[in-house]
Amino acid sequence: MSGVVLTGHGGPERLEWRDDLPVPRPGPRDVVVRVRAAAVNNTDINTRTAWYSKGEGAADDASWSGKALEFPRIQGADVCGEIAAVGAEVDPGRIGERVLIEPCIREADGEVLETPWYFGSECDGGFAQYARVAGRHAHPVSSSLTDAELASFPCSYSTAENMLTRANVQSGETVLVTGASGGVGSAAVQLARARGATVIAVTSPAKAGALRDLGAARTLSREDDVVAELGADRADAVIDLVAGPKWPALLDVLRPGGRYAVAGAIGGHTVELDVRTLYLKDLSFFGCTVLAPGVFANLVARIERGDIRPLVAETYALADIAKAQESFGRKGHTGKIVLAVP
Repeated sequence: MSGVVLTGHGGPERLEWRDDLPVPRPGPRDVVVRVRAAAVNNTDINTRTAWYSKGEGAADDASWSGKALEFPRIQGADVCGEIAAVGAEVDPGRIGERVLIEPCIREADGEVLETPWYFGSECDGGFAQYARVAGRHAHPVSSSLTDAELASFPCSYSTAENMLTRANVQSGETVLVTGASGGVGSAAVQLARARGATVIAVTSPAKAGALRDLGAARTLSREDDVVAELGADRADAVIDLVAGPKWPALLDVLRPGGRYAVAGAIGGHTVELDVRTLYLKDLSFFGCTVLAPGVFANLVARIERGDIRPLVAETYALADIAKAQESFGRKGHTGKIVLAVP
């Protein structure tokens, strides 16, 4: 089969197109998915560049799980396709089923994992014509959306839904979303609104209109002082993807008893915390990586009901992955960049 392999940590030159990759064979509890579309996300690039590593030199902790990656690796966490083959313990009636792959992997090689993997990191993912995954992680989806549109959902939207679930966002509450024009941020705006929350989105002025169209009641500029704009103690929850030097203000804007959920640090991963703010306001912090049970199934149900809509900014051929990731890095888009698999 054809696909793109990551040959090691580094720049885009580490992404290599191959036409001689072996088609994966399913284990007893596995399915093999014919990949139709796969989206680009921060995790792919962070993994390639060893951004997850907290050390220096060998980058032997630069994966989602904090362990060394095995190369070559087929990346790609966002996958839409159809089941082409099944293992001996999987209903053969699933062949031909249109599916989305859950990117948070709790089962691999027939074993329940002690520490969950990430699709395309600890195991091969969707940047190739076929991908293997445990059958429980291939979720059937019934939708009139295109393959590219469906591929925009798995990683970003499940991350956003997980953050909102962990923070227990309820109807009638006010939620502040940072990095709101990105894949996860724009998903969080839609999903929070679908829960009946009032959403305040932090974004660039050029993208404010698009965020209001998605359901944000108000937008703030990245340069704004959120406390000066909103006042202290205004938000029930903060969904943060940025962190960085302005991070302390996010706690100031939370009400007493407020909840803070984080799944990204594009503004900088080291922040200054006044612990008194944390305990005097009775705040709850949620680091969100592993999907809570039921999150992905809930997401698929929302897709099928039309509660949320896809936001595809650009589409590239899989062979043009380096161009797609370069465009992704410029951050000029709103939503997802998707790769069409030949």
